[in-house]
Amino acid sequence: MSRAEHRPSRRAFIGAGGAVAATGLTAGCESPPVRQDRPSSPTPGVSPTGRHQAGVTLPRTAQPNLLAVVADVEDGVAVGTLLAELGEAVRTLTAGTDPRLLGLAPGDLTVTIGVGPRLVRGVGPALPGAADLPRFSRERIEPLSRGGDLLVQICAGDPLLLPVVAAALLGQAGDRVRERWRQSGRRGPDVRVAEDVSAPRNLLGFVDGIVGPHTTAEQRRHLWLAGPSPVARGTIAVLRRMELDLPRFAALSVAEQEAVLGRRRATSAPLSGGTAASDPDLGAKTPDGRYLIPADAHVRRSHPGVVGVGLMLRRSYSTDGPAPGLLFISFQNDLRTFTKTLAHMDGSDALLDFTTTTAGATFLILPGFDRQRPLGAGLFR
Repeated sequence: MSRAEHRPSRRAFIGAGGAVAATGLTAGCESPPVRQDRPSSPTPGVSPTGRHQAGVTLPRTAQPNLLAVVADVEDGVAVGTLLAELGEAVRTLTAGTDPRLLGLAPGDLTVTIGVGPRLVRGVGPALPGAADLPRFSRERIEPLSRGGDLLVQICAGDPLLLPVVAAALLGQAGDRVRERWRQSGRRGPDVRVAEDVSAPRNLLGFVDGIVGPHTTAEQRRHLWLAGPSPVARGTIAVLRRMELDLPRFAALSVAEQEAVLGRRRATSAPLSGGTAASDPDLGAKTPDGRYLIPADAHVRRSHPGVVGVGLMLRRSYSTDGPAPGLLFISFQNDLRTFTKTLAHMDGSDALLDFTTTTAGATFLILPGFDRQRPLGAGLFR
């Protein structure tokens, strides 16, 4: 993780370790045959244009590597022009035609761009995305790590693409933006939870992101902004970078860890029974009257039915340095889905005892774009 109080340099220096191939020797006087490995199939690309920006629900299985860059936009900048340029750069980068890729294949590269509350309020204070993220307990956030005007989320299967693409987009923006903070993260292999639903394990060893708007109907209801609005087909993102107290959590027994989360670590099934895809039975009790899912378990305190909010699409990435942690990203069409959930968790969710939030922000993820309708055109004319 790095923070910058000044505008970042346009140059990116990237180091990559070399790969060494070891070959065996055959007996006899003849020269050993040269092994001819078949070239791997190219990773399918993800179109950056359409009704929605890529990087939220497309690709369906999120890429394993992410870099989030948060920046401020200088006063007086024509935001619409800036966003249109960034959108065109995203199009050429994902198409593989941009020389700033330095010869790297884009593969499944996606870039998702959002704007912060200050910029949204400048257009309309009542628009979705105009509200700042409130403060919560268990935060240790420096001023430069709170909020921001611009989010650039870069995801890819190839980790080398992340800093290269970030350098290209920041170079495109030039003096018009000033970086605040950035965070990279990784996801482990996805675990199949149900048909068409999968999610990875996090650093705590539990599958993360089981509950969410997975179907098209659920996404229409809970994820995408709607109505005759310049932000329709966009969504609201929340980013929270958290440090995890792994040593203290690892010192718990498996049963104690499961009580914190409210799920079985091995199977991800709720402690009330069933499979990973089963809805937790929050009323189930033991013969002596104790809740099978403890009152302070994360599953109970964050359950949408208990909180009284809609579903959020969660994408969490594990981080390292200076302490192991988690970059939590949620997408929802109402910021209150997140804020009411965290307020309900605050002070009574056992999982929060092992977390400290060190960065936080919310952004309006702009609607999709194409060549005829530039990125941000509906909001910043």
